[in-house]
Amino acid sequence: MCVLWCLLLPLYKLWHFLLFLAVLLGAYFLLQKLFPGTEKVVDVPEPEPEPTGDPEVDALTREGRKAVAELQRLRGSIREPSVRSRVDEITALTEKIFADIVEDPKDVPQVKRFAGYYLPTTMKLLNAYDRMSGEGSGENVSGTLKRIEDILDTTVTAYRKQYDALFANEALDIETDITVLESMLKREGLSGKDFDV
Repeated sequence: MCVLWCLLLPLYKLWHFLLFLAVLLGAYFLLQKLFPGTEKVVDVPEPEPEPTGDPEVDALTREGRKAVAELQRLRGSIREPSVRSRVDEITALTEKIFADIVEDPKDVPQVKRFAGYYLPTTMKLLNAYDRMSGEGSGENVSGTLKRIEDILDTTVTAYRKQYDALFANEALDIETDITVLESMLKREGLSGKDFDV
């Protein structure tokens, strides 16, 4: 284009160069609109965490990683921003729930129940939402999409409660330790007003 411009039009005054620059920029932006570039997203797999030595915990954490990967895939294909944000929250809570069993293997039965019903049902609903959101706007489709959007708020709340429930044993242990410590300090005369220097 530059060579053609130089052959046909002069370039010896300032306004010639400004006009050439304006045409060049216009052509660039027009071509960007007509032929948008493609982004290539490369998934870099996360390294496998070290095995814990407990086959049940290791199997459950592998299942959790697969579920998180599927939730992230679904999040990427869902266009509705409010649904995407709820999927983000569900994904983050799911990661935390599965990470907890590595720290506290006593929570395996609770996490198994979560992984056996709540998580697969959530993913099934999100898959249906993803599939149906591209189907158009019929009464059945829009009604189903709305019901799934509504249940996602309840699901986020349930996931939060599930995560909080994993700390019930630890909270009880800490409460017991505090009670025993308070009793010992009172008995020894070392608590509050009873303490004399």
